[in-house]
Amino acid sequence: MVPVPWLGLLLGCLGLLLSPPAAAEFSPSLDSDFTFTLPAGRRECFYQPMRKEASLELEYQVLDGAGLDVDFHLLSPKGETLIFDERKSDGVHTVETEDGDYMFCFDNTFSTISEKVIFFELILDNMGDDGQDQEDWKKYVTGTDLLDMKLEDILESINSVKARLSKSVQIQTLLRAFEARDRNIQESNFDRVNFWSMVNLGVMVVVSAVQVYMLKSLFEDKRKSRT
Repeated sequence: MVPVPWLGLLLGCLGLLLSPPAAAEFSPSLDSDFTFTLPAGRRECFYQPMRKEASLELEYQVLDGAGLDVDFHLLSPKGETLIFDERKSDGVHTVETEDGDYMFCFDNTFSTISEKVIFFELILDNMGDDGQDQEDWKKYVTGTDLLDMKLEDILESINSVKARLSKSVQIQTLLRAFEARDRNIQESNFDRVNFWSMVNLGVMVVVSAVQVYMLKSLFEDKRKSRT
């Protein structure tokens, strides 16, 4: 049981933990994902501003379209090609960045008929002033040595939970992308099976009709020869 005098101090410390000075620690997630349709014969490019000594992780998947493949390019702010994937259905790439705009492109110019549905996810690390944020927290820790749980421990625990939740969200997003691609493949197979089943049925009906007509013609010829 926490003594009453310390209860107020503990609640006050928790209030400091959730107050505006801590907003930088709980800024919106820098993870983002996007799904778009890439028409046949087209190339789409996107730009992502990055900071020096940050990390850019990009994962993409082709969810629908003939062949489930696309060309992927990642270029540095200087225009240098960092990564090139040719006719891939998915890929995961991580690069250490410098200041500037990174460009990544999805190229479907090799296809003249089929459009592609593409999902990609960006994960940006070390984009904030984490070091300065930690320094800002130190002034709130002064005078709390008598607490059983220090503010550093609370902050570390919350950051750990936040990181695990972010990882869980990322995994769930990837699983949804895999599920969407598998569903599109199954629907395409279902349509293909139905189409060829109807073709086979039509051929069988035509062949049956031709056989009946030929047998009927043979019997009619025999009757005419007797007369």
